Amino acid sequence: MSRPRVFSGIQPTADSFHLGNYLGAVRQWVALQDTHDAFYCVVDLHALTLPYDPALLPRRSRVAAAQLLAAGLDPDRCTLFVQSHVAEHAELCWMLGCLTGFGEANRMTQFKDKSSRDGHDQASVGLFTYPVLQAADILLYQADQVPVGEDQRQHLELSRALANRFNHRFGQTFTPPQPYILAEVAKIYDLQDPAAKMSKSSSSPQGIIDVLDSPEAIRRKIARAVTDAGTEVRADPEAKPGVTNLLRIYSALSGEPVAAVETRYHGAGYGAFKKDLAELVVATFAAVREKTHQLMADQAALDRLLAHGAARARRAAAPTMAAARERMGLLKAAGSG
Repeated sequence: MSRPRVFSGIQPTADSFHLGNYLGAVRQWVALQDTHDAFYCVVDLHALTLPYDPALLPRRSRVAAAQLLAAGLDPDRCTLFVQSHVAEHAELCWMLGCLTGFGEANRMTQFKDKSSRDGHDQASVGLFTYPVLQAADILLYQADQVPVGEDQRQHLELSRALANRFNHRFGQTFTPPQPYILAEVAKIYDLQDPAAKMSKSSSSPQGIIDVLDSPEAIRRKIARAVTDAGTEVRADPEAKPGVTNLLRIYSALSGEPVAAVETRYHGAGYGAFKKDLAELVVATFAAVREKTHQLMADQAALDRLLAHGAARARRAAAPTMAAARERMGLLKAAGSG
C-alpha cells in the first residue's frame, strides 16, 4: 500500500532557523519521513515577496537546506529541493492565478497583515498572489496532506478550493489536499517580550534562540531572558509569562510535562533553572550546528544533493503539468514527447 504524500516548505529568509521553526516544523518533518512520501522545499520564490538582499539569498537557501539535512532529513527517504529549481511551480501558479478571484485573494489574512506594515501601496503583486503560488507548490505534487498550523489553514483552504475548481471546470486533475494537523507544540515566545511570538521579523536578536547560535550565545540569551516577580519556577501565563515560556521550551525539548519540570525545580530559583535550560538547548542543537557547518563547507556536494532532489521533484511534477496544460487547452510544443 502506497504511503500518503505530504508537501511542506520553509523560507530562506534568515541565516538560521530559530527555536520556534525547529519545534513547530523541522522536527516534525523528520518524523513524517517514516510514515509519508515526503516532499520538502526551500521556497526561495516566496522569499522574493518582501524586501531582501539578492547577494544573501543563495547562501540562505543553502543554509536552510543544510539545516534540514543536519536535523535529520534523509535524501533517500524524502525529496528535498529548492523551489526555483523546478520551473513548474511558477508556471502552475500562473495557471491557477487565472482561476483565482481578486476578492478571494484579497481576503487572505496574511496579505492583510504583512501589507499593513508598510501600506498597501508598497505591497507587491507577488505578496498578493503568494497563496496562489503556495497552492501551486502543493497541487503540483498531488499532495494528500499538508502539515499546517493555524496561521496557514486559510491558505490550505484556498489550495483545496482551486483544486476542486480546476477539476470541475477542466476534468479531474488535482488531489484536493487535506490538512495534516501537527502534534501540538506549545507556542514559543520572545525571550525579551514573552507577550510576543518568537519571530525573525519582529523579535530582537536577544529575543530569539537560533539553531546555529554558538553555545555561548545560547547561554547568554537564556541567562538574560525576561523572568517575573518572585523566584518560584511555576507556570502561570498571566502572572509569570516569562518563566512559563522558559518552562514550555524545556518541556518541548526534553519531552517532560511542564508539571514534572516545575516539580524538579521547586525551591531551586530562576538561576539554576535557567542554567540547566541553557545546557539542554545547547545539547539539542550541538549536532545540528556541527553538521550544518560541515555541509556548508562543501557547497558543491550540497548543491549536488539539491540537484538530485530537484530532478526527483520534476519527475513527480511532470505528469501533473502535462495533464493540466492539455486540459486547459494549451498547445503542446512540437517534439516535446
